[in-house]
Amino acid sequence: MAFSFFFRDHFILERLAEVVANEVLGKKEIKIWDAGCALGQEPFTFAILLSEKVGYFTFKRVKIYATDIDETGEFERTIKAGIYPKKDLERIPNEILEKYFIKYDEDSYKIVEELHRKVVFVKHNLLDLKPFETGFDAIICKNVLLHFIYSDRVKVMEMFYWSLKDGGYLAVEQTQKIPKELENKFVQLFGDVSIFKKV
Repeated sequence: MAFSFFFRDHFILERLAEVVANEVLGKKEIKIWDAGCALGQEPFTFAILLSEKVGYFTFKRVKIYATDIDETGEFERTIKAGIYPKKDLERIPNEILEKYFIKYDEDSYKIVEELHRKVVFVKHNLLDLKPFETGFDAIICKNVLLHFIYSDRVKVMEMFYWSLKDGGYLAVEQTQKIPKELENKFVQLFGDVSIFKKV
């Protein structure tokens, strides 16, 4: 089972939310792809961070596609329910927890509907190398690529390139760099986080 929790690698997602927020004002639709979403803590974390930065009316135009291979169906069930154990929420600041979660029972919380409906689960295998959709403003793929052999990483990142809008953003885990084969396709935005812009 994939391990994650809310606000994991928060600093990368926070920076990406800032970048996306500056770009999307006035756009009719804002499309984000979280590839390798596991139980959904990461796409919902990003949804919270983006909501805090863009405000109510812009956030209404956001759609986050959360994808995973999901061989047991558990990821989809959890994301559709939007209910998470208290232990997954321990890193969320109290004011954010109170704003975006409702206590469900003694040990779990449910995501508020306004946020919940922004994240849509799609079953997808990255190694099929076929995007389920294109035209994304940003793609998040963290703690996934490190499990692939180098040649597959190159192919998956090239698929991300073609799935992004011109000038779209790719956020990956801190240990991940753009392969030399794709260095002309992305430029790193910051020295301290692995966020890249499509050239």
